[in-house]
Amino acid sequence: MLGMSQSAHAYAYLRPSAVLDGEAGRRLALETSGGTTPLGAAAHPRFFAGFLAEPAPAAAALLAVADVAAARYYQPQLRASLDPVVTANGDRLRFESFSGCCGVYARLDVLAAGLDGDEIGHGTTNVDVNNPLREALTRIGPAEPLHLAVGPDALEVTTFDGPVVEKKVPLPERWLRGFAETQVTAAGFDLRAELPGPEAVRFLRSLPRGGGRAGARVAQWVVPAGRTLRPTTRPVPGAVCLPGPERLAALQRVLRHARALRVYGPPVAGSGPAASAWEVELPGMRLTLTLSPDASRGFSGEGGVLGALATVAAEQDADLVAALLAWEPRVEIAELAEQSGLTAARVRAALTRLGTAGQIGYDVAEAAYFHRQLPYDARRAEAANPRLKAARALVAAGAVRLEEGGATAVVTVDDHVQRVRADAAGAVGCTCLWWAKYRGGRGPCKHVLAVGMVREARTQDGTVGGVREETAR
Repeated sequence: MLGMSQSAHAYAYLRPSAVLDGEAGRRLALETSGGTTPLGAAAHPRFFAGFLAEPAPAAAALLAVADVAAARYYQPQLRASLDPVVTANGDRLRFESFSGCCGVYARLDVLAAGLDGDEIGHGTTNVDVNNPLREALTRIGPAEPLHLAVGPDALEVTTFDGPVVEKKVPLPERWLRGFAETQVTAAGFDLRAELPGPEAVRFLRSLPRGGGRAGARVAQWVVPAGRTLRPTTRPVPGAVCLPGPERLAALQRVLRHARALRVYGPPVAGSGPAASAWEVELPGMRLTLTLSPDASRGFSGEGGVLGALATVAAEQDADLVAALLAWEPRVEIAELAEQSGLTAARVRAALTRLGTAGQIGYDVAEAAYFHRQLPYDARRAEAANPRLKAARALVAAGAVRLEEGGATAVVTVDDHVQRVRADAAGAVGCTCLWWAKYRGGRGPCKHVLAVGMVREARTQDGTVGGVREETAR
C-alpha cells in the first residue's frame, strides 16, 4: 500500500479561506484553486456568493467533509490532508473528499433550499480548508447570518495583488482510482433503511468512535427493525454491512441537526463484507459517507472499472458521451442513450470509463450520476492499474487461446495454464487463485480481462489480439 506511486499536486490560492466579520454579519470565504468550468480552465473560479439558509448545520457538515480529508482510518499514525473538491452543478454545490487511506468517501450536497443568493455556477475546483478556518467554523452559531462565497470576487480575479497560498500535497494514484471506483460501487446500492431524526441520533451515538483495525478483521451487519437498526450476526436478506463503524465518526459533528438517516447497500450475496453508504439528511443539505468493505481495503483496489478500461468500444463511446455532459446534477442513462444512439449498457460502460478521469460521480439519494471535471484523464488510471497492464501483456504475448464455441478460453503463463469459462447467463469465472479468493468481488482477474480483450478484437475484425483467428489457434 505504501509503495503505490504518487505525484506532487499543487493547490494555489489567492489567500487562505477564512470566516470574516463585517457589518452585515459573518462571511465564509472559501478560496478556490485552479479548476474547470464550461468555458475551460480557470485559475480561481467563482461559483457562488450568497447566504447559507442554515449556517450552523452547514458549518458542521463542511467540517465533517474536512475531517474525512484529514483522516486515515487504517494506519492512522500516518497523517493525511487533501483539500476537498467542490463542484457547482447549477442547482447545488457538492463538496467531496476522500480519507488518506481511500476507504471513506464523503460528500456534502448543499441543495438549492440550503442556499440564498446569486445563481450557482458550473465547474469543479478544490477549496482551501485550513486550521484557522476549521476553528472559526466550530464557532458558527445557529442564529447568526452567514454569507458564503465560493471563489474570489470578480475584481479579485483580475488583480495580481495579494499573496498566493500554495499547498503541495502527495496525491497517490489510488486516490484518483478511488473516485472512479466509488461511483461504480454506489450505482449498485439500494435504499435499505430510513431512520427518523431521534432514532438516527440514538443509533449513531451508540457506535464506537475509537480507531484500530477491528473493522478490517470482522464484518459487522445491521438490519432494519421498526424505526431503528439492530445488529445481526449474519447477512440476512435486507441486511447492510457496517464495515468499521468507527469510520462514521465524522457524522458525530452533525447529529444535533440530523432530520433522518438513510442507509444504502447492495443486495446481500454470501457472507463476505460489502460497501455501504450512510446519508444524514440536514436542513437543505445531505451529508453522505460511503465506506469500503473493510478498513484495510481502500476503494482504489476494488476493480469495478477494469472491464470498461479494457475495452476499445468503451473508450470510443466515452468520447461521445463526454460531449453530451453539461455539468448536469442528474445524468440519466436513458436520456444519454437516446442522444448518443448507444445502448444503455454501452452508456454505463462509457460513464464508468469517464469516472476514471474523475468526470462522473453517483448520488445514491437520487439514484443518478452527476458530472464533475477533475484534471485527470482515463489513461492515467489505466497506466496505474497492475491487473490491466498484466492483461495487456498476456494478449501481446499471445497467451490467450479461445476454444471452440468461445465459451471457454485457455491462458498460458509460463508453465501455468488457467481456464476462463462463461456460463449461459454470461457470468465469467477463472481457475486462478485470485478468482478462487475473491470470486469476482474485487473485479476481474488479469486472465478474464485478457480473454475479454481477445474476444472483443475477434468480434470487431475477426482477429484475436491483432492476429487472424485461424493463426492464433
